Amino acid sequence: MDHSSASPKHAADASARNSALVALIQRISRGDETAVGELYDTTNGIVYSLALRVLGDISNAEEVVLDVYTQVWRQAATYDEGRGTPLAWLLTIARTRSVDRLRSGWQRRQRTEALETSDTTPVSAENPELATEIAERGRLVRAALEDLNSDQRQAIELAYYSGLSHSEIAERLKEPLGTIKTRIRQGMIKLRERLGPIINT
Repeated sequence: MDHSSASPKHAADASARNSALVALIQRISRGDETAVGELYDTTNGIVYSLALRVLGDISNAEEVVLDVYTQVWRQAATYDEGRGTPLAWLLTIARTRSVDRLRSGWQRRQRTEALETSDTTPVSAENPELATEIAERGRLVRAALEDLNSDQRQAIELAYYSGLSHSEIAERLKEPLGTIKTRIRQGMIKLRERLGPIINT
């Protein structure tokens, strides 16, 4: 087989993919939410693979993927094509987020265990500060949900409050499965943006 024409073709394909990703990032920097979904659909597999390899845990890897695209939404305007390809930028964010989560795992477990051991204590009576904090977090979550459009909010509530799978939600709402996945993904990105300060404390 003659590889003399394969290499240029491969290079041309890679250049075209990079150009398409750059265009998506530019659209995101202008506030185009649809472009976030398109970038996610195109690149989430390799981002997830890296996160899973670093963390070795599916749930945490999925959280990192969400973190990555939330950061992209916030910082798309800072992307510099001269410093690397879009995919290299995404993987750098994914690696950093994964390592940060790996390092913070012990502290998070300690906080969780501390809260779990205090579950038998009447919060309002014995720890009014914690009760106030929990109430405030609940208010912030409700306010963030209200900021979503009605379709996103309905899909997320069915998924996380009613425990329905994406397929079950699609069947209930008579919508394509891909549409439901996109609504939930974009809604969760918005929620993570709004709730970042309380999620990371």
